[in-house]
Amino acid sequence: MEFPLIGGSLVDTAVVAVYIVFLISVAWLVSREKGGRQKNTQDYFLAGHGLPWWAVGASLIAANISAEQIIGMSGSGYAIGLAIASYEWMAAITLIIVGKYFLPVFISRRIYTMPQFLQQRYDHRVKTILAVFWLGVYVFVNLTAILWLGALTIHTIAGVELVYGMVFLVALALAYSLYGGLKAVALTDVIQVVLLIFGGLVLSWIALDLIGEGRGVATGFNVLLERAPEKFDMILSRDNPHYASLPGISVLVGGMWVMNLSYWGFNQYIIQRALAAKDLREGQKGIVFAAYLKLLMPLIVVLPGIAAVVLLPDLARADQAYPALMNLMPAGLKGLIFAALIAAIVSSLGSMVNSIATIFTMDLYAHRHPSHSEAHYVTIGRIAGLVALLLAAVCARPLLGNFDQAFQYIQEFTGFFTPGIVVLCLLGIFWPLATANGALVAAVSSAALSLVLKFTWPELPFIDRVGLVFLCCLALAVITSLLQSSAKENPAAHTPAPIKGSDASWEAGFATDQTFNLAGLGVVLLLVALYATWW
Repeated sequence: MEFPLIGGSLVDTAVVAVYIVFLISVAWLVSREKGGRQKNTQDYFLAGHGLPWWAVGASLIAANISAEQIIGMSGSGYAIGLAIASYEWMAAITLIIVGKYFLPVFISRRIYTMPQFLQQRYDHRVKTILAVFWLGVYVFVNLTAILWLGALTIHTIAGVELVYGMVFLVALALAYSLYGGLKAVALTDVIQVVLLIFGGLVLSWIALDLIGEGRGVATGFNVLLERAPEKFDMILSRDNPHYASLPGISVLVGGMWVMNLSYWGFNQYIIQRALAAKDLREGQKGIVFAAYLKLLMPLIVVLPGIAAVVLLPDLARADQAYPALMNLMPAGLKGLIFAALIAAIVSSLGSMVNSIATIFTMDLYAHRHPSHSEAHYVTIGRIAGLVALLLAAVCARPLLGNFDQAFQYIQEFTGFFTPGIVVLCLLGIFWPLATANGALVAAVSSAALSLVLKFTWPELPFIDRVGLVFLCCLALAVITSLLQSSAKENPAAHTPAPIKGSDASWEAGFATDQTFNLAGLGVVLLLVALYATWW
């Protein structure tokens, strides 16, 4: 097999090769332990609790923005338009909520994982069920999506067969993240986010300039508005063919809140970065930094898809928009943008693999094998990460090969389970009377009710379904917990105890400093301005 050149250009291929060598070198450099010291579980899974705010914020975005985000959301931008940016813009205000109300509780509990939090708050049953669920979703939904869409991009741009593209991504993720753990992932994420944002903005800039026929970005944007005005509706009307995906005003007041709170607040893959911060204030500053970066993301992940409607109107599949647009870029810049895309893919792969390793090792393996050394658990984590990547690579084509908009597939699938997860986590934080049985009822009811509504009310938009199931699960969990409260049961079972060996109590303070408060207000005002402009 001949060595593929990116877009047939040696310059582009050299740019990507230099980036890959640089990435791996930096990852190994920051992963080295001084004096031959071996990594312990805190080093490997939580970066030794040493991440500064800028690394926390950058890593949150790098973990979030990957192939399914760039390729998938650009595809949805091509098919739906700017309305899909609600996932990005509403995530910004969700991050502020997470920083103010959720993170203080998690850090006061000194947890490694979200299942560990659920065990402390409820019991071992809740922890085990949710740990197994999250592992399944991470391997068979998230990892498969990242690998498949990443390989699809490599195939479109460089002509590499899909299977070889996935092998390349697996090898690169293993080379840069498996040894170093979260520290290697988070610190290299800073570099990757800079490259990602710069490359994405360059792509959008050139695409708009092409639409304006060389008369500048402003002209190109105005032409785009004139030629594709339907793509700039933030709130879709009922007669819009994509109303089922983004059902009008429900996007602002309904189920998308549930999806966002689940993803940004209770998702190990994301929250692990904040748990690794030096302290609570550093974690909160990192979350604010990430919130402002999220406001910028539609320029990088949605606008290119809308621009492709004018530049490439006859694409066979919506998810081809971003890769096909890259092929219009000049030599050199195409390599830079491709390197940025690779950066997004491998950073998300590394983050996901580390989270899988953390949950498997700390929540499942260590519970059954409690007497092993720290080095042993780190080794088990590395093995778990390797197995997860290989499983995802094998399952990627069968699971995702037939979907036109992979991003929407991911949202719909996870929407079956997130209502129950959000219910049991919110009640666990804010309602001391919530019981383990109430949490289990919420988790089981979420999947059952979602399936029933999916087949008995198929015209109900999935975001509305998520909101409705959330309300039902909330009611069931509250009723179950209250019934237990009146039964013959030890009242102490309802109220979580402080962590042994520390003075951390359940009533973690929610007060935030003035900088955080002003930054949060700024996010709200910017969101109001954006929605007022594109309503």
